[in-house]
Amino acid sequence: MSRPRTSVFLYPWDVLGDPDAPHRIAELGVQQVTLAAAYHSTRALTPRHPRHRVITARHSAVLYPPSAGHWAGHRLRPRPQAWLPSADPWREAAEALSAAGLDVHSWVVLAHNSLLGQEHPDVQVRNAYGDGYPWALCVARPEVLRYAVALAAEAGARPGAAGTELESCGWYGLAHLHAHDKIAGVPLGGAAGYLMSLCFCDTCRAGYAGLGADPHELRRAVRAGLGPVWAGERGPGPDDRPGEWAEVERLLGADAAALTLRWRREVASGFQRAVVAAVRAAAGAAGFQVLLHADPAPHRCGANVGVDPVDVLAHADGVVLPCTGGAAEREAVLGPFGGRWLVDGRTPGGRRAVIAANLTIVSGMGGSPHTLAADAAHAVELGATELRLYHAGLACDADLAAVRKALAVG
Repeated sequence: MSRPRTSVFLYPWDVLGDPDAPHRIAELGVQQVTLAAAYHSTRALTPRHPRHRVITARHSAVLYPPSAGHWAGHRLRPRPQAWLPSADPWREAAEALSAAGLDVHSWVVLAHNSLLGQEHPDVQVRNAYGDGYPWALCVARPEVLRYAVALAAEAGARPGAAGTELESCGWYGLAHLHAHDKIAGVPLGGAAGYLMSLCFCDTCRAGYAGLGADPHELRRAVRAGLGPVWAGERGPGPDDRPGEWAEVERLLGADAAALTLRWRREVASGFQRAVVAAVRAAAGAAGFQVLLHADPAPHRCGANVGVDPVDVLAHADGVVLPCTGGAAEREAVLGPFGGRWLVDGRTPGGRRAVIAANLTIVSGMGGSPHTLAADAAHAVELGATELRLYHAGLACDADLAAVRKALAVG
């Protein structure tokens, strides 16, 4: 099998201060690095770094110096990082990787920002019970759209980047690790998770009303649907995408479920189109690649936002799809992007679509680096045109050795 173009994810701190890192990454047999430019708070291991073993990114931040002029007049604006001894970590890491012969694309997190959510409670996703999610910005709000457009343009089109990958470019909800999580006492499943991720801020209430629903009645319906879940009378339900949505319809009612999804799809599509257009305008280069981290089930939200395959490939160059759960998961995720509307790998508009399968290579995080060759071959059979490997900075030496061996097979 001819090995498809492959990229590994990295943080700038995986490279800065480690002169061996660029060569070590190039030796894996990859052609590209997807390098974080705007990222959420995290605590990350650096298993091979000569100076440290743990990096604590205390808050969501951009990993470069943001332009004061670019952000003039914005109420929501990104905070620069303060934990790396560099004025521009992204640029320094990108230059070192490029010197090793690797293409560099930026990696930008948009709607997940705990710092901005905490500082501006009015822009949080707010559930049917009135609880705010500080980690999730409501993408229906005009100020969030303006922030995301500006961030994508600045962070996505960094000097030296040949493309960008946009994470959480759409709705964000409940299901994300936050501080020391204690929310597993009631297993929610995908359907209840969807109901708990529906937003009832004033913008979304107006949106529901504009589609003909009484937002107060809709909120009561969501609470009523969740009642048996809290009581333990109803389990988490199916975990496959069609089964999840069928369960949403049972909990909420088919008409109400369809209305919520219509609102969310319209908002997300508009949000994504505006963000992608802003990146293209900022990049200027005709070949600059814009991909979305996505899921083919429109009701899903999170880092991999739910999309309609036809719609998303009408404006983005492609998608990065989560293929971490084995053969069945790869089939469920890649299958919808191999439909008949995609002719010879091109969209109806004539652009060649990138369908990137994201495979986890960190064994300690449930990845399977030792089956990478077979997993990659299966992904390609299902229509994947490229591979993404998560995450070369977090993987141990044995994991990286397995990756080198697997990529040498092709």
